Amino acid sequence: MEESKVVGTPYDDVFRTLLNDCSSLIVPVINEIFGERYSGAEEIVFSKESHFMNKQGGRTDERITDTSFAIVGKESKKYHLECQSNADNSMLVRFFEYDTQIALDEEKISDHVLTVTFPHSAVLFLRCTASTPNRMKIRMITPGGNVEYGIHVIKIQSYTIESIFDKNLLFLIPFYIFTHEHLFTEYVRDKSKLRSLVYEYLEIRNRLEELLRKHYISEYVKCTIIEMSDRVLENIAGKYESVREGVKAVMGGKVLEYEAKTIRNEGLKEGVEKGIEGTVSILKSMGLMPQEIMFKIQEQYKLSPEAARKYI
Repeated sequence: MEESKVVGTPYDDVFRTLLNDCSSLIVPVINEIFGERYSGAEEIVFSKESHFMNKQGGRTDERITDTSFAIVGKESKKYHLECQSNADNSMLVRFFEYDTQIALDEEKISDHVLTVTFPHSAVLFLRCTASTPNRMKIRMITPGGNVEYGIHVIKIQSYTIESIFDKNLLFLIPFYIFTHEHLFTEYVRDKSKLRSLVYEYLEIRNRLEELLRKHYISEYVKCTIIEMSDRVLENIAGKYESVREGVKAVMGGKVLEYEAKTIRNEGLKEGVEKGIEGTVSILKSMGLMPQEIMFKIQEQYKLSPEAARKYI
């Protein structure tokens, strides 16, 4: 059977890395998009990131969803988010394919009735034009009647530094540079305009440091945001050295090379037990709460809640 794998972009990778390494940052984004009121104390349960789509001729495509997870509090809701550089005509088809597979992951059959629950879906657009939609819909025409649901849209250009910090949307910081992309050529020509951009990023860095001092975020979260911002910058401003170097200078450059992950992997070479203990020690030193630490070692080492709890 022929297989085809769809590989994500660098921006998809940053999106997924932020979600998995700093999962608490997605909660305010969900509140913003869907009008929820999650406190941040809820549990985030990730779905498998790959689904296989059967195609004609026996071919199977592996599709990778950017984010598919449930937030579990008083009730459980499933969410599916994607990061998209530009809108394209195939987007809605992909959403429907992914949403259907996510729904089938937890299918229920009772009394000859199949029940599937579709996720709440949204897309983050990194680039916008006049034709970029504000909302999209999927409509299904069935023998039993018509059903439709919306795909929510969030545009990075809609947010200023002030609104990002006021709404605690720190997850969006690595993508903020897209709001300046159309001005890169001007920044190269005009050093005063470039300084204005650099000052904006100096403000971002200072406000992250302030959140760290007040213990609203951990050192690990701060460093990951900076590292992911650097990765996006390297890709979007590859041809604009003065822009790239100016922003990197104030954001700190390569502040974090994922020390926790490196140490975790070294620990695994000496044995799973030492690896887990080493990871817990690093995460504690970074200021993570016990619940966050337990969730991360559950995910990284495929532990049950009971098994993970003994290391906390």
